Amino acid sequence: MGITATNTIPSATPRPFGAIFDWDGVVIDSSNQHERSWEILADEIGKPLPENHFKQGFGKRNAVIIPQILGWTNDLDEVERLGRRKEELYRELVKSDGLRALPGIRELLLELKAVLIPCVVGTSTERENLELAFRLLDLGDFFQGAVCSEDVSRGKPDPEVFLKSAALTGLPPERCVVLEDSTHGIEAARCGNMKALGLATTREATKLKAAGAHLVISDPTAANLDLLTSLFQG
Repeated sequence: MGITATNTIPSATPRPFGAIFDWDGVVIDSSNQHERSWEILADEIGKPLPENHFKQGFGKRNAVIIPQILGWTNDLDEVERLGRRKEELYRELVKSDGLRALPGIRELLLELKAVLIPCVVGTSTERENLELAFRLLDLGDFFQGAVCSEDVSRGKPDPEVFLKSAALTGLPPERCVVLEDSTHGIEAARCGNMKALGLATTREATKLKAAGAHLVISDPTAANLDLLTSLFQG
């Protein structure tokens, strides 16, 4: 299935909230392939990788990572070329290694779909990466649409990606919950006036809470309909 927004939910059906899923570290475990793709690219072009570059850049757009974190170049054309090559390497690794959804995520998506909660992907990854994952994991039918790196001009912690995602749910931002594993993603959700559920899969729970998460869980299997609903109560 493609990832263009669809109108599959009748307008008369009550929708208490919408769910916006970050991708890497929330739906899938892809950190190993992303880190290796940066290492392969660095070897290809003979550039160094700063210490802790991956933790600093995880979840951010390549247009930010390459000039600001790696310090490789500020030339916009070169940044774009290197970013494209990095993602090509990532997809090659994914096709070779395969992907897995994080524990409990498919069950959560099934539960939300059963009660017609609109789900959208809001991610810093490229659309081609997302489409590949949808094909490999058969997850596309769970989502009404997606906002990817190509669809925004400002990366997290700017809320643009989540505001556009909220629009795809058909609900106002304040009626949406964002599932995120990064501090800048939590900050983006809060800046967009949304609920922020932190998943401590790639970041420490204390850091997600300090960034403003309304609730943090260490185990993705703890996420369910009741938990998400509780964020809008009280």
